[in-house]
Amino acid sequence: MTDVQPPRHTNRPTPPPPPADPVWTLPTTPIAAGFAVLAAATALSGVVQGTLWLFYLLIAIGLIIGTGMLLRSLRLAPPLVAIGELFALLCLLTMSFSTNGILLILPGPSALRDLADVLGQSVAAVQTEVPPVPADSPILCLVVIAIGLVTVVVDMLTVEAKAPAASGLVLLCVYAVPASLADEMLPWWSFVIGAAAFATLLAVDGRAKHKAWRGRRTGLPGYNQGAPNHEASSVVIVSIVLALIVGSTFTVIGTVGRLPGAGGGGIAGGPFGLKPYTKLEGLLTGQVNVEFFRVTGLKSEEYLRLVTLDKFVDSEGWEVGTPIAGGDQLGQHVMDTKPIGDGKTTTITIQPNQFEEQWAPVFGQPVSISGLGSDWRWDPTAGTVWAPGTQQYGSYVEHAQLATPTADQLRAEGVLDESRVDARYRQPAVVDNKVKALINQITGDQTSTFDKVRALTRYLNSGENGFKYSLDATAQDPKAPKLDDFLFNTKRGFCEQYASALAAMTRSMGIPTRVAIGFTPGVPYNGDPNVRTITGGDAHAWVEINFPDYGWTRFDPTPAEPRVVPPPYMNDNSTAGSDATQPSNTGSSGPTSTAAAKPTVPTDTAPTNTQTDTGTSFLNPTAPPLWFFVVLLLLAIALGVLLSLARRKLFALPPWIPPKVLGAMGVGACALVVLVATSYISWWLTGFVLLLMVCAAPAAIRAWRRRRRLHQIAALGADAAGAAWAEVIAESVDRGTVVPPTETVRAAGRRLAREHELDEPGREALRQVITAVEGSWYGGRETADPKLVTAVDELRASMHRTAPLAFAARLLPRSVVNRR
Repeated sequence: MTDVQPPRHTNRPTPPPPPADPVWTLPTTPIAAGFAVLAAATALSGVVQGTLWLFYLLIAIGLIIGTGMLLRSLRLAPPLVAIGELFALLCLLTMSFSTNGILLILPGPSALRDLADVLGQSVAAVQTEVPPVPADSPILCLVVIAIGLVTVVVDMLTVEAKAPAASGLVLLCVYAVPASLADEMLPWWSFVIGAAAFATLLAVDGRAKHKAWRGRRTGLPGYNQGAPNHEASSVVIVSIVLALIVGSTFTVIGTVGRLPGAGGGGIAGGPFGLKPYTKLEGLLTGQVNVEFFRVTGLKSEEYLRLVTLDKFVDSEGWEVGTPIAGGDQLGQHVMDTKPIGDGKTTTITIQPNQFEEQWAPVFGQPVSISGLGSDWRWDPTAGTVWAPGTQQYGSYVEHAQLATPTADQLRAEGVLDESRVDARYRQPAVVDNKVKALINQITGDQTSTFDKVRALTRYLNSGENGFKYSLDATAQDPKAPKLDDFLFNTKRGFCEQYASALAAMTRSMGIPTRVAIGFTPGVPYNGDPNVRTITGGDAHAWVEINFPDYGWTRFDPTPAEPRVVPPPYMNDNSTAGSDATQPSNTGSSGPTSTAAAKPTVPTDTAPTNTQTDTGTSFLNPTAPPLWFFVVLLLLAIALGVLLSLARRKLFALPPWIPPKVLGAMGVGACALVVLVATSYISWWLTGFVLLLMVCAAPAAIRAWRRRRRLHQIAALGADAAGAAWAEVIAESVDRGTVVPPTETVRAAGRRLAREHELDEPGREALRQVITAVEGSWYGGRETADPKLVTAVDELRASMHRTAPLAFAARLLPRSVVNRR
């Protein structure tokens, strides 16, 4: 290459080069640790529904890792770094799950109480729901806290203790969560992703240590590769203990109401109830106000049946004993159902709201169903509508018989015709002598099947025998049979335990019995009695007894509470019944005539769905008030106007307010405006936008510096040459070539031409830039050569042609971020 010719010799002293732009060092080890945690968290895909929660974890992990990097750059001790990371996690939780934070972000007493309430809900959800659990606010809060603590532990092990290999033990705690529940809940691909991320962490850390050993890296304070100090070791020990506690906490998800050997795991000595296969999911606590169905045309308060259970397992619980198979394809013909009562049918429209299941719920005895796809089938034996796999389906119409017999009609039923009831529902349940004696004591004076079943139902739900409704179904005597422990010891539980107990007792008497899972009738929607809304809080389990002339008839042994609707035949005063019969508000709501009346649910408290209701707001109710957004917007506009006037010299800033500070305030105000605006949709969207801003910050800073220098060059002032040379050096650094500050301008020019393989126009432009720089620095020129503007533009264009920037170099320019 033709050497760059130096200018004429001068005896003027060489001026110092312009100050270099600040360069940030971007440590790769903590970033690799954060990705390892995120990869390990994918193991929870079998425990938590959906994938959106991974996005939440990405924000939490990024915040914790970024906070640690920032605090280490300030030379803080390892315990203070860990405390800072935990505080950042607490601020994120406050912003996401509380509306009472100080400035919406900082945790205060009210915000901490809100978080405690959400955590309490998450504990109830963990104890009652069956994986995969819905990713609602309580579960999201618990997952973010747990993985956040794991992130702090892994970060401390990797950076402070210099022991990234030991972090693998902590990451295994995350994999232990689904593995402790069931093998099928641990996806194989999460192992592949996790192993790759962990191997990457070890490789990145090994490379960093090798560079430190070779003396090629100076780094920033807090990232030295020396021996671990005692403070870091103490922090790591405490963090490991916390991580193990978190890991053991997660392993109890879905254990309440679950039994040993159930599909999905369980713990020995668990409470008496239903198998997890029923997928009741603890909706009583987790999604009370989430609308699942909107029903039109239902004139009576009927239960919505989703699935039935037919097999009783050794005094432990109920499950679907017969595999789902066969059945008539819907839409081909009218269902083969016998008339019940007067045979009158009711047309009911059932509109699901993003409900995903293998079953489609139905009322009463279906006659025909339309609106579902061709994959759906009707199982007349189980009384369920099913599909080969979990599906999200739309609105459908059911024509159903809803006739309700009277107590006298059921009492008059004759001897059971076994040929009319499938053998699976006549299989006797095995109970011990103590339970048999209790059954005889309760039903000894009754002669009909109906009176015996009603007596057992009243024994459980009357409230006169010590039974109470409670979500705490913990076993009192783990060594006792589950049914015995519930009937004689705890006498506490929710619908699962009561339905299981009644069904076991009636089946032991030879009465055809099955357990039904579904929903109670819900409440009127917006006061319209013809439209009802059914929410997660209406999830329920009850018992159905087969009577020869009336088929499967409902009995609900759960103690009376607002959502339980007792059928009219449970009241001795009931007479006629039909599909239009409404339970009397003045009658009994319980199994006895002396029970308190069922309270009427006010129409203004009916849960609504803000996502599907027409005319309701889609805005986030926890967002700040609108005036806060308006004030921020006006502030950003005012700062922008002041900065513009100051640059045009139409307004003089006070000497204590540098233009750079005012500009930074304006940019910050604009960023806050954007973040607050996104909060009206979702706080997590705000977090995502904030993450994008952080990722785009280096490129934005580089663009701002380039724009400022080009503006100085175009002005052709005394600082134009220095700005031009600084921009040329920055372009070179972005491409990986660093010019030592001790090199002369000519030596640096030769290096740039050689490293970037400049073409002839680029070399000529470089000569012009060097001539202008040396003329300004050494020749004392107060104005720059007008050709400097075009020379800089041509030199930059030549670099783009011969050494184009990669995407990573554009996103993280080396002149702003040192990516060593």
